[in-house]
Amino acid sequence: MSLLFLSMFLTMYPLVVEIFVFGFFLESRDECGHNPVRYFAILSMQRSGSGWFETLLNSHNNVSSNGEIFSVLDRRKNISSIIQTLDRVYNLDWFTSASKNECSAAIGFKWMLNQGLMDNHKEIVDYFNRRGVSAIFLFRRNPLRRMVSVLANSYDRYAKLLNGTHKSHVHSPEEADALSKYKPVINSTSLIHDLQETENSAAKALEYFNTTRHIVVFYEDLITNQTKLKQVQEFLNIPVKDLSSRQVKIHRGDLSDHIKNWEDINKTLNGTEYEKYLRADY
Repeated sequence: MSLLFLSMFLTMYPLVVEIFVFGFFLESRDECGHNPVRYFAILSMQRSGSGWFETLLNSHNNVSSNGEIFSVLDRRKNISSIIQTLDRVYNLDWFTSASKNECSAAIGFKWMLNQGLMDNHKEIVDYFNRRGVSAIFLFRRNPLRRMVSVLANSYDRYAKLLNGTHKSHVHSPEEADALSKYKPVINSTSLIHDLQETENSAAKALEYFNTTRHIVVFYEDLITNQTKLKQVQEFLNIPVKDLSSRQVKIHRGDLSDHIKNWEDINKTLNGTEYEKYLRADY
């Protein structure tokens, strides 16, 4: 009976519950007034490992990273809506399942370059510097692998290979194997141009935000070098701890196993500056 009553109460009075949680959060943070919150934003591109990286950060009890909040168009329709959204996050008015109530805290979210970030970079840089927001740039060293992930994820949005459900991230080897069975065809004609565009976007983002407090990390380095996670935690000025994620990598092993027209791609990149991407792991 008590569970039924609680369920009915949550359904009928969601605003009361929200106010209660909000009030509890504010009240319980009063004791933390002497310990300032660190603000950060993970700046990245789709399918660059930002989801996995964010789960790592959120496994730290002092970090709350609130997801890809600017995936919602209304929040980035103009600079005013962007600033309003940023204020909600950094004024601690943004509550998600990632929200924590710890004194030594770092609060942030992940932001894709194509979600209004580059178009409004001047105002956003000013905001970051004024509010003390630190930028964590997360890129992939191998944009060809990222391209495979982008195409495969786009296909699965419609194919829904996992029992009629689309999943951008998975938590078991079985799910990863099921999704990796699809091999995308990459446009070999525009491939070199597309790789250049990816590299140029990353370089331009670093140029735009060079006056902010920032750190640059690469997905591949996080995989192979545990000291990189330590450096990120030190950058955020939080206690260094072992971080973990339940996410499982989808496209493992040689790229030749994941590209349908591998021979065309191999021929296109061989002898170019991008040949290294054919062999590099991760």
